[in-house]
Amino acid sequence: LFIPETWNNIAVNELKSDIWVNEYITPCNIYSHGITNIFTYKKTQYQEMYIVETGAYGKALVLDGKWQSCTGDEFLYHEPMVHPAMVAHGNPKKLLILGGGEGATLREVLRWTTVERAVMIDIDGDVVEACREHLPEMHQNAFDDPRTELIIGDALEFVDTTSELWDVILYDLSDPIEEGPSFQLFTQELFQKVKRILAPDGYLAVQSGPVSPAELHLHARLSSTLKSVFGSVQSYSSYVPTYAAPWSFILAAATPMAISDPDAIDRLLQANTKGDLQMFDGITLVGMMHLPANLRRAIANETQVYTLTEPPKFFGKGVATIN
Repeated sequence: LFIPETWNNIAVNELKSDIWVNEYITPCNIYSHGITNIFTYKKTQYQEMYIVETGAYGKALVLDGKWQSCTGDEFLYHEPMVHPAMVAHGNPKKLLILGGGEGATLREVLRWTTVERAVMIDIDGDVVEACREHLPEMHQNAFDDPRTELIIGDALEFVDTTSELWDVILYDLSDPIEEGPSFQLFTQELFQKVKRILAPDGYLAVQSGPVSPAELHLHARLSSTLKSVFGSVQSYSSYVPTYAAPWSFILAAATPMAISDPDAIDRLLQANTKGDLQMFDGITLVGMMHLPANLRRAIANETQVYTLTEPPKFFGKGVATIN
């Protein structure tokens, strides 16, 4: 039995949490997160928010009962969320982040010395402020960078009304739960509007849900939806332990992508980024894009396209209980 170093002083059969966030991964599966502290809780105008301390993975943001990110493994989500699109572009200067409350996606964007302007738009100011206060490990003062422009507002309205063109657009949105604030953004109509505001050589990266066998239909349908709008679409995934599943992303562009040389990717990162990346490099990126056969078949065989009349319906539910 392997016992992590941080658990060396804990008896194997000893529970160290009296509070548990039970996240329903599917209607038949639960991931119970042991909580040692609740920093803040609020039912905002848009969603239910907790920021908590976990026994094993550090601080975490939980929205509408769904685990968003955790300081212990967030790099396994945020680095893949950002850097493939940046690498594909090669010289990104203007960035638009839809969502991104913790500020960790913004942090990763600002690693790139090529970036001149990064606009983050999040609908829930209460969540952003709570993250600024309680999750400095994630944002690392990215909100105070002079290149940052933070907008508390509706991403739907912003995409619909802006006339600017963006080198990279990042969909760091909460899961498309039907009762949540973001599900309409994962539809064909909204992707068409996003394409309108991408520069001709621009890239869109979308967080696209779990790809475990019981859940991969959401990703396959989002891929099908993006293929109905963009000429080039590439799926990739990263395993995030606190999500209890391999997590997926989709890269989309108007023109074919050329991402295949790990050494060239490493040279680009060395020349244009600062700070230490924890999981991302050239070999990692190429590896993430080599998907297992079952997922490739699901993507290839899927024909459903999400629209405003038939949007995605993502299962998501959780509850905190005190023993």
